[in-house]
Amino acid sequence: MIYPSINPILFDFGFVQIYWYGLMYLLAFLSAYLLANYRAKQLNNWNAQQIEDLIFYGAIGVVVGGRLGYMLFYNLSNFLSDPLSLFAIQGGGMSFHGGFLGVLIAMVVFNRKYKHGLFDTLDFVVPLVPLGLFFGRVGNFINGELWGKVTTSPFGMFIQDQGVSRFPSQLYEALLEGLVLFVILWLFSRKPRPLMSISALFLIFYGLFRFIIEFVRVPDVQLGYLAFDWLTMGQLLSLPMIIVGGYLLNKAYKTI
Repeated sequence: MIYPSINPILFDFGFVQIYWYGLMYLLAFLSAYLLANYRAKQLNNWNAQQIEDLIFYGAIGVVVGGRLGYMLFYNLSNFLSDPLSLFAIQGGGMSFHGGFLGVLIAMVVFNRKYKHGLFDTLDFVVPLVPLGLFFGRVGNFINGELWGKVTTSPFGMFIQDQGVSRFPSQLYEALLEGLVLFVILWLFSRKPRPLMSISALFLIFYGLFRFIIEFVRVPDVQLGYLAFDWLTMGQLLSLPMIIVGGYLLNKAYKTI
């Protein structure tokens, strides 16, 4: 396989440029909106205004949390030396774990407005997330960022600019954290489940998928490996998700 070296700019009108990366975020939010409306009709306890506010709050949490998380977790020294780099998002540089925390905070604010329980909202939201992750990883692939390690495996992709083949770890994440996780959560959430169980399943499987893929993904150059010549920041941030997810799943089924 050969990497196609796609131009990250989708349209250039001179006075404004539209990036593939931005389009992927738009598709992510659109998919979440459509899926939320579908789930609301099935559950019959969410109205149109709540769905619109939910997506709006979630979008703010993803963008602000994702960018802040990347700068704090992965690029702190650059952020401290140039705080305005926080706004240079056209070339990528978003953190899932930061976006996840941003969405949690956004959902707390949303719940205060609508008097929902936290896990009532989170159990509704998490099946909407994986397709957004899929589009985000496709955006990473188009940007030519977050590559995997150099390999001679037939599963690698030759990158002409680098003259080497690498694991397309962005596509692995799009598949596992995106499509596979979406199928797992969507099918699981089609039937009534104990409170917290859907959220717990998301934490467990996202954490596991991310932890595994990090073994073939190149760590951010400014951080490298944190320990043992294999532990990455992505793995370190995913471990608490797996642990908390396991705890919540056990608690959810003990309370029924």
